[in-house]
Amino acid sequence: MKAKVAERGQVAIPKALRRKLGLMPGTVLDFEADGGRLVAVKLQLRGPVDMVFGALGRSRSTDELVSELRDPA
Repeated sequence: MKAKVAERGQVAIPKALRRKLGLMPGTVLDFEADGGRLVAVKLQLRGPVDMVFGALGRSRSTDELVSELRDPA
């Protein structure tokens, strides 16, 4: 796949590659030169706990969730 470098040095990453690599808006890439090649590595800035934080929503307090898990009746 080819992409053209714009006047300000920007390059659009083709959609197929973004999908394949899971590149979403806000993804941070680390660039380096390697033997005449440009290498971009996707950085994971958030830990696994941060990735699921808020997944349960905020409709109930932590105490309510713990009580429900301990006594699901």
